[in-house]
Amino acid sequence: MVCMVARTGRHLQRYNQDHRLVVGCIPYRYKKGYCSPEDHHELEVLVISSKKSDAMMFPKGGWEVDESVEEAASRESLEEAGVLGNVEANSGTRSPIATLCCNLYCNSRIVATWMCELGRWIFKSKSRELYHQGFMFPLLVTQQLDLWPEKAARKREWMSVDEAREACGQWWMKEALDILVDRLRSSPLKQENQVPSM
Repeated sequence: MVCMVARTGRHLQRYNQDHRLVVGCIPYRYKKGYCSPEDHHELEVLVISSKKSDAMMFPKGGWEVDESVEEAASRESLEEAGVLGNVEANSGTRSPIATLCCNLYCNSRIVATWMCELGRWIFKSKSRELYHQGFMFPLLVTQQLDLWPEKAARKREWMSVDEAREACGQWWMKEALDILVDRLRSSPLKQENQVPSM
């Protein structure tokens, strides 16, 4: 069952020192239903509009204390873009990366995870004088919903990589997109990860 109400508020947000931790995904699929790593023109990515403007971006939001980084990334993609899928592990050899976690009292500790993080960026909030630490992951889309929690507040659109790079106004998300494209070109996906286009 899919939750149709978006989480709100900041009382469960994770912080690393003064930086709010933000997690997002680049939802993607292939036009013809199977991977063509040499030709990124077959790749489509899903962008969404901001709730406050028509600016386009990838789904992202606060990482909360009661969820893993994978759960946060999946939740944001569902709430903001109405897609379900696999937050991907490395398609080649796997190596653990360190992910910063904070408990309710904000005592920090390091845990190991197998997530295929595209990267981490420090960026300034557009609405406040705060800095965020953003984590981005690839999300291979397996299902696109007709109804989702923020449908009334956002537009979503599948775009080519070039179109998304042009439309997205956030520099750190453009960098994450370039990393995803490079990774998909250099590590062909296995047949079992290929899903038909929607």
